[in-house]
Amino acid sequence: MPITPATATHSPSNGTAEAILLELVDEDGVTIGTEEKLAAHQPPGRLHRAFSVFLFDERGRLLLQRRALGKYHSPGVWSNTCCGHPYPGEAPFAAAARRTYEELGVSPSLLAEAGTVRYNHPDPASGLVEQEYNHLFVGLVRTPPAPDPQEVDATAFVTPAELKERHATDTFSSWFMTVLDAARPAVRELTGPSAGW
Repeated sequence: MPITPATATHSPSNGTAEAILLELVDEDGVTIGTEEKLAAHQPPGRLHRAFSVFLFDERGRLLLQRRALGKYHSPGVWSNTCCGHPYPGEAPFAAAARRTYEELGVSPSLLAEAGTVRYNHPDPASGLVEQEYNHLFVGLVRTPPAPDPQEVDATAFVTPAELKERHATDTFSSWFMTVLDAARPAVRELTGPSAGW
């Protein structure tokens, strides 16, 4: 298997863990440097590049994931299909496709840009801060998820009505509604009016 940036970062040849670096950006999304991942999320947070993916099945249902309990940030909460951070110099589109496969074992049959959103969301449970310039993507998935249990605890396909019910009873990531609302125009274009998004 060829070594990708993902496997190289997590499995260095000397057996020690290498720091995962994020791209720091200014308010316009221009790269201004790098920072170690955990340090970038310490209060008050450093503005960094991120991505969020929303994948839908042929019935227009959104694929949600519940984050694994072992994750240091927002463990055990429901969130969008996939989210994460590009490596420094990695295109957000490439990072979104890579992480969707790494976390969920699926490759989108369609993936399209859906704009950007900038937000600042503290996570009360962990004390960490999501200070992100987030690239949004929407797409289609035609194969069942095969999640990596280190990343994903559970998955579910939901209609807008089912999401509303879940959102009232389950815990979701602090950023979920912000990124979903920002992606809605592209979601509606992708799924059509009958899906109800």
